[in-house]
Amino acid sequence: MRLTYLTGVVLAAIEAGHRYGFDIMDATGIPDGTVYPALRRLEGAGCLEARWEDHQEAADHNRPARRYYRLTPDGRALLDQARARFPGVARIFGDPEPEAG
Repeated sequence: MRLTYLTGVVLAAIEAGHRYGFDIMDATGIPDGTVYPALRRLEGAGCLEARWEDHQEAADHNRPARRYYRLTPDGRALLDQARARFPGVARIFGDPEPEAG
């Protein structure tokens, strides 16, 4: 996986608790045409795991189902590399939010 500032920002957003595409876009200001391809690349490289939200839960909230992302150990390692290479990545979200089981 090619390490870029964008990759680091997306991984940091997920670590900070922003788990689905629109939430990551809102948190980072990165447009959908950039965020979604990055998420697909990160998932394909094994840096992210993803699961679809229950369709009934989404329907109960009158919206499409969300795809939720979480870091894998490889994703955490890549995020650590990004923070070392791009110091701004470490400052974007502050302390990470603990990930729920």
